[in-house]
Amino acid sequence: MTAPLDAWGTLMAAVGHAAWIVEGEALRVILANGEASSLLGLPVETLVGAHAAELIGTPEDLAFWDEAASGQGDRLTSETTLADARGQLRPVMRRIQRITTPGECRHFLVTVEDRTAVVEQQEAAEQLVADLQATLESTADGILVSDLSGHIRAFNRRFAQIWGIPDHLLSERQDQAVFEWLERSVVDAEAWRRRVQALNKSAVALANERVVLRTGQVLELVSHPQRSHGRLCGRVWSFRDQTELVHAGQRIETLVTTDALTGLFNRRQVTEALDGAIARAKRTSGTLALLIVDLDRFKQINDSLGHEVGDQVLLDAAERLKASLRQGDLVARVGGDQFALLIHEADHRGAEIAARRVLDAISKPCAVDGLQFTLTCSIGLALFPSDGDNADELVRHAETAMHRAKLAGRAGFRFHQPRHDADLRQRMRLDHAMRQALASHRFRLVYQPQVDLHDGRIVGAEALIRWRDPELGEVSPGEFIPAAEDSGFIIAIGDWVLTQAVRQAAMWRTGGLEMPMSINVSALQFQQADFADRVTTVLQEHRLPPRLLELELTESILVHDADEALGRLSALAKAGVKLAIDDFGTGYSSLAYLKRFPIARLKIDRSFVSSVPSSDSDVGIVRAIIQMSRALDMKVIAEGVETEAQRAFLQEAGCDQFQGYLFAPALDALTFVERTRDLAAAPRRRFTLVANR
Repeated sequence: MTAPLDAWGTLMAAVGHAAWIVEGEALRVILANGEASSLLGLPVETLVGAHAAELIGTPEDLAFWDEAASGQGDRLTSETTLADARGQLRPVMRRIQRITTPGECRHFLVTVEDRTAVVEQQEAAEQLVADLQATLESTADGILVSDLSGHIRAFNRRFAQIWGIPDHLLSERQDQAVFEWLERSVVDAEAWRRRVQALNKSAVALANERVVLRTGQVLELVSHPQRSHGRLCGRVWSFRDQTELVHAGQRIETLVTTDALTGLFNRRQVTEALDGAIARAKRTSGTLALLIVDLDRFKQINDSLGHEVGDQVLLDAAERLKASLRQGDLVARVGGDQFALLIHEADHRGAEIAARRVLDAISKPCAVDGLQFTLTCSIGLALFPSDGDNADELVRHAETAMHRAKLAGRAGFRFHQPRHDADLRQRMRLDHAMRQALASHRFRLVYQPQVDLHDGRIVGAEALIRWRDPELGEVSPGEFIPAAEDSGFIIAIGDWVLTQAVRQAAMWRTGGLEMPMSINVSALQFQQADFADRVTTVLQEHRLPPRLLELELTESILVHDADEALGRLSALAKAGVKLAIDDFGTGYSSLAYLKRFPIARLKIDRSFVSSVPSSDSDVGIVRAIIQMSRALDMKVIAEGVETEAQRAFLQEAGCDQFQGYLFAPALDALTFVERTRDLAAAPRRRFTLVANR
């Protein structure tokens, strides 16, 4: 046996795996190599003589050695597990092969290949695949991986969900059927097929391409080439469902560009449309008309009938405007009750025709919730290219023209007038200069004496505002007061006049001259909720008795809101403040109003005084005013008296007082005091004209 053992020893040393020889009768190990010793953790001396079933004792091995003992077993090859000397289990590939020796003795060669590293690699690969699949399934994107031949290598469930692919096509790996399904699902199948073919042959990435499906879904496609060892091996396709995002963007765009109530374009969109129309008209030498339509007295509808009815009226107006347009023209809602109409290829005549169509359409009777009423509108028109060469100019000019239509009585239209815009710019400059003047103390007050017609005494002073500007020079109150009323700055100016006039009257009183002070009050100032409180506060601050302050009000104040005006006037009269009607006869007062209000004095407007006694009509008006004041137990004063004939007539007619250049112009505070004292020293001095009026 020595020669075979030597030969087998040489063979086992060359095997490269653990190996040992088992004698067939006793089933004992007769030879083992070093690799077997290392694998099993036992020295070779211990292995030799060990029973074959002791080294690998799996049921499969035990059964084989039982068969071998009866002379039946020949070979066994399978993956199994052995336990080494430390009890650690090792995965192995075990092979048992019967070998025949001289003398027909049976022996078995056992070789064992340690598969620990291979199994660990397989497990790691399986874990990697599991991790990759879990990652694919956890993403919100649909993932598809294909090779260069177009076969599917991997996918996730989200991919199938997004595309609506039947489960069996993917589970049965019907790759061609899957790609055909994708092609049938898109809106543009031909473009999709060309894109897929091009990408499969390309090594470039594709990002953020939109794919629209027949179902209405919108997918975002991202695709990257896949490489292995630096070589192109396939492509990864990623699909993200952007349907909700796209729809949300569309809704946002609709909200941004469309009026929520009427569904018409809004101001932003009509401006963009106007810009585009102007650009086209410039290329073709065409014309355009822009109409700004504002519903008249719409606020009254909202205030009296409620906003729901107001919304119905706006919807009805929108439909009427759309019906009044030609095909291709545009209507938009640009404000609460304001609309814009863009009329293409319209000159002055065409714009006028469009405006009249709109007036007719809007003025048709309205019926909302059983209530019938008539709606009107005011329209401003601006033309391209004569009134502006850009959208901002046309809109601004049309809006200005619309406001002029409102001032002209509503229910009509006005074209843009360049001169009127120049006047508006001048008013803006004037408004700015006024605000600077108040902050810089450039306003001043002068005081015109009010004279008793019977004894010539000065019985009061009217405070009048004056303004000298370093750039504009002396600015007439007739110029800046209307501008202040338009801008609302008259409230600040009026408060300044009130404070300065009361302060001056208090200073005169402290100096021994108790002189009633009259000041003009604008309608806007009077309508402020705290006006009466402000008057009493100023009087208290300067310790001026209320009886020495007279407020001159216009007739429009009384008729604006009679009940509110009565409450405010009653509070002032109760505090002791005197009240007068300025420019009487030029407004719309009635005896009924005058009887209700606590008015102490009427002031005859200078327009009636200037023509007496030569004008019979003005003489009649003045006499009627004086007689009415007597009936109402009011004093009457005439302003603008410049001639002795006017003074004599007023005295004869029974007028109580007058003021004007015949006696004196408006004087500064010091000159007023001097004039009053001079007159007191010579109480019977005749009235004389002032030379420097």
